[in-house]
Amino acid sequence: MTAIEEIKTHHIDSAVMEKTLQSQRDKFLADPMPSLQHRLDKLNALKRALLSAKTPLCEALSQDYGQRSTHDSLMADILPCVTNINYTIKHLKRWMKPSRRHSGLMLAPAKVEVIYQPLGVVGIVVPWNFPVMLSLGPLITALAAGNRAMLKLSEFTPNTNKVLRDLLSDTFNHDEVAVFEGEADTAAAFTALPFDHLLFTGSTTVGRHVMHAAADNLTPVTLELGGKTPALIAPDMPLELAVERMIYGKSLNAGQICVAPDYVLVPEEKVDDFVTEYQKQFGKMYPQGVASQDFTSVVNARQYERLSQWLDEAKEQGAKVIPCHSQARDDQQHRMITHLLLNTTDTMTLMQEEIFGPLLPVIPYQKVSQALDYIRQRPRPLALYLMSFDAELQNEVKTTTHSGGMCINDSVLHVGADDAPFGGIGPSGMGHYHGKEGFLTFSKAKTVLSRGKFTTTKLATPPYGGWIQKLMLAFFLR
Repeated sequence: MTAIEEIKTHHIDSAVMEKTLQSQRDKFLADPMPSLQHRLDKLNALKRALLSAKTPLCEALSQDYGQRSTHDSLMADILPCVTNINYTIKHLKRWMKPSRRHSGLMLAPAKVEVIYQPLGVVGIVVPWNFPVMLSLGPLITALAAGNRAMLKLSEFTPNTNKVLRDLLSDTFNHDEVAVFEGEADTAAAFTALPFDHLLFTGSTTVGRHVMHAAADNLTPVTLELGGKTPALIAPDMPLELAVERMIYGKSLNAGQICVAPDYVLVPEEKVDDFVTEYQKQFGKMYPQGVASQDFTSVVNARQYERLSQWLDEAKEQGAKVIPCHSQARDDQQHRMITHLLLNTTDTMTLMQEEIFGPLLPVIPYQKVSQALDYIRQRPRPLALYLMSFDAELQNEVKTTTHSGGMCINDSVLHVGADDAPFGGIGPSGMGHYHGKEGFLTFSKAKTVLSRGKFTTTKLATPPYGGWIQKLMLAFFLR
């Protein structure tokens, strides 16, 4: 394709997306407040379609990755969407109900309520690591709030995209839910559209560009980014249990998760025992190492090369690299089991950037206060994991560290809590979705003050200085 053809294709894509946005907005304006039943029908239809397509989706995901555990796909992509739909259906009537508020004596007599209106058309940018959950999850919430939606799927999951595209086109009209694919230029054009809300899941670097593009249209954004999620093992925590509680969070999807433990802080005197225990438990979970069918591949050669380069750089700068199994890598199939790293330094790329893969630096500490300072002095992460049964320490970490979310004596699973918000803070993101907070994110909470035939407003209007106004001011300013 020539440069001119690429430019023409880009403009065609932009024109199609702009036309779709206008079409969805026109349809929305014709029905700006869909009924509860209408929304429930859409959610139930999506659930039926998703359950019917679960096998093709798992197969497509494995094709896109080269090898992806069916269990990983079912547990981390399909199941969260199903439980999300079930939870949303159960609670949607209550969420949609206007909330009564107090007018206060100064505005009495008056009725004040907050109604929750759909925003209009929501744009959703989907990453490659969980292309089902991170496309349908936000879509579920957007539909529940009464919106229409346009999705930009990742170019790195073409097989999964095809199944999703067919699933959604069979379930919704194009003016309800529309799907787009394409590379960076398409993504740039997509995020530059004047959506009523834009949700982006991806890297912090790209998130900055998305926010800049949205700012030109004053489009509100929800950014689900990443960062370096710490796991802190406290001195009181048995190592066997600590590893058990965090290893799944690092092994799932080969660590290609925005909330996977990015590094682990371990008491200095327990580092060697931690390494031994981690290798032992990893071997039980994946006895054939890189050949284990339950362990997912790195998504593609490009990401595998990135991780390999970071690993080689760390070795060259003095890090000790410890594979968790003797069968550690398959360069041809871009498969890599978890590698533990000791003696890392802040100059290494993998200690500066989100790892997003099966590499796990082990950072020793002498005192818990040092470990907490280490966490606080770095950019606020999307998640934080504490392994400890010390109630005082648990409270200290909960209240004196900042992260998008947190698990105590577990990892990753807080994302699956349907009745709780999910979102980052600072460089790990902004805004929330999931549960009621997601409904609120994709709704406009509009205050409505209503008066009847009698009003006290005239008592406060000019000419000023009357005795009633003086009495009112004296009463309210006391």
